[in-house]
Amino acid sequence: MAIFPQTRTAQPLPVIALLPRRTGVQGGGRRLPSLRHIGPNWYASVMGTAIVASAGVALPVDVPGLRAACTVVWALSAVMLVTVLAARAGHWLHHRDQARAHLLDPAVAPFYGCLAMALLAVGGATLTVGVDVVGVRAALAVDVVLFVAGTAIGLVAAVVVPYLMVVRHRPAPGTASPVWLLPLVAPMVSASQGALLVPHVAAGQGREALLLACYAMFGLSLLATLVVLPLVFARLVHQGPLPLALTPTLFLVLGPLGQSTTAVNQLADAAPGAVAGPYASAFGAFAVLYGVPVMGFALLWLALAGAMVTRATRDGMGFAMTWWAFTFPVGTCVTGAAGLARHTGLDALTWLAVALYAFLVVAWAVAGTRTVRGVVSGALTAAPAPPAAATARTR
Repeated sequence: MAIFPQTRTAQPLPVIALLPRRTGVQGGGRRLPSLRHIGPNWYASVMGTAIVASAGVALPVDVPGLRAACTVVWALSAVMLVTVLAARAGHWLHHRDQARAHLLDPAVAPFYGCLAMALLAVGGATLTVGVDVVGVRAALAVDVVLFVAGTAIGLVAAVVVPYLMVVRHRPAPGTASPVWLLPLVAPMVSASQGALLVPHVAAGQGREALLLACYAMFGLSLLATLVVLPLVFARLVHQGPLPLALTPTLFLVLGPLGQSTTAVNQLADAAPGAVAGPYASAFGAFAVLYGVPVMGFALLWLALAGAMVTRATRDGMGFAMTWWAFTFPVGTCVTGAAGLARHTGLDALTWLAVALYAFLVVAWAVAGTRTVRGVVSGALTAAPAPPAAATARTR
């Protein structure tokens, strides 16, 4: 039985998830051609860089020089955000036909959630890391602006992208992708980043309203994820492994898992002084009662996704922008494990956070190096080759 009503289908196109497909040159297509294929997926590099800084300072261990290194990475993420925003603005200005095509492409439209998360990630890193450079007042101002903008964009994307999937995209049965989670997890990022702002709001109705709004976004994102995740797993079971270039996107499932664990722990920290004592204690208990089982499932999925990536690597998986999926989702698991270690005092959770952070740093270094190489050579900004024909599972 078809999951969606179907009048036209959209088959999975691996290359499109990396760089948008070629269209005509109308609408200014011949102007600044290097920007024509800069899609919203490029914001993933900003997210993946910012989380390296945020997760580093969240670790429940004291590593000499780590905070200074994280400060440098935060500054890099801020520069990257400005650069990608400028490139995307040029894309919309000079290549409107391609920009409109992105919204109508089921493989590209979900990446608009990355814009919201990039703003939120850099804003949160500014308040937790960049504060050492710019000071509390400036860091708070930057975070507020980026939080408001990122939350607004994330909530719009969480509605508009599923709407387009129903009325315009009409994906074919069995084509669910982990990429579908991107616009749905953005409000969860707002929930965790909003927790950092709760103590800066004057005590009273405003502080409590922000805290509970963050919990509402937590619920919004969590329930939406529970709707989509079964579709993704069903696609894997019935259709076989993802195309090689899309295999890293399996790590995107870690995003809502790690980010929700991070959110409940940070919101529990912010609850005292925002809500009455019994509720604050309940939120603290909920952080552990929710976070531990979800972190367990995250580790299960990490093992499954890692096995699938290993298989794809043996089959010849090359570098693509999807490799940035190895960064931000894993970073959310770092901050989630660190939050649980903080609330339980368990050394095992501390070392789990450290191990995941080591993986994050390696993944970020590899993805960043390969991205710079691809930009310099022009391979990542060139028009993609036509996608290869889909093949059935053979093993």
